[in-house]
Amino acid sequence: MSEEWISFSLGDAHEFAVAALVGAGASPAMATSLARATVDADARSPSAAGFSHLVDYLDSLVAGRINNKAKPKRTDPAPALIRMDADGGIAQLGFDLAIDDLIDKARTFGIALFAQFNSFTSGELGDYVFRLARQGLVGLAATNGPALIAGSGGANPVYCTNPLAFAAPCKNGAPLLIDQSSSATAFASIRAAAARGEPIPAGWAVDAQGQPTTDAKEAMKGAMLAFGGARGANIALMVEVLAAGLSGANWSLDAPHFMSGDRTPGSGLTVIAIAPSLLDEGFEDRLAAQLARLSTDYRVYIPGVSKFEALNRARGDGIRLPSALVSRISDFARGRD
Repeated sequence: MSEEWISFSLGDAHEFAVAALVGAGASPAMATSLARATVDADARSPSAAGFSHLVDYLDSLVAGRINNKAKPKRTDPAPALIRMDADGGIAQLGFDLAIDDLIDKARTFGIALFAQFNSFTSGELGDYVFRLARQGLVGLAATNGPALIAGSGGANPVYCTNPLAFAAPCKNGAPLLIDQSSSATAFASIRAAAARGEPIPAGWAVDAQGQPTTDAKEAMKGAMLAFGGARGANIALMVEVLAAGLSGANWSLDAPHFMSGDRTPGSGLTVIAIAPSLLDEGFEDRLAAQLARLSTDYRVYIPGVSKFEALNRARGDGIRLPSALVSRISDFARGRD
């Protein structure tokens, strides 16, 4: 039997997400912030970071892993630095409260940094830097969460998937957007395979005994693997320092899981914004020309173009969601005992 799909305009999708989040106990500000990020994630690319991940947020609101009444607390320890305590809430709200000032600081000083701690996992990391690129800034972001992947030479999970995201503005075109984890695949891919009873490719994970496995259920009991072996694990460690070290967030080893219990993972998020026009007024033109040359003359895939085009299409065509997912999220909109 083929899966049924339900179409939403972006506006209707946003209202649907807000209703579910408020039904799960989120404050209006939290619901608005997370709904925007959720809709934009699915509009750019139907993925584990959109409505399918919204279910994790909804479950966590009900379970208490997300403080539904969180009021992020901000300090500015230096003119170009913003530090945010997410108060056990969502990462998106804390960033939304600071993004305008982060942009202003970057344009004033040439570079500015936002560091946040004590939040739930950060969702689609590329969203944070994509928004900066739309404002003419180069963005670099790093985040962590509960330990899921093994370190170099080890078999036990010590880092989260620890993604890095980078975006840069191009003249009259799609921003360059790179968003990739330090793991060989996304955690959601292994979780989905386990739910379907399907095997996973070799090189994705090890079981609880540290042995390579293609059994997704055994992988869920063990650890994910970094991409590229030791090199990927080193990048995961670098992200850990950027995201948790600088912000004062939980190290991944100390972070409660985002799918169980009643405590926040206490994740970290660091976002750096750079004003390239202060260094080179022609930056956006030069980057656009370089990316066009790479794409046309050398057939290089340029990340970000397809997501930008998909977002523009979605503004007119909307998005489609599996009916089973819509039904599950609707349960929260109606309220749960």
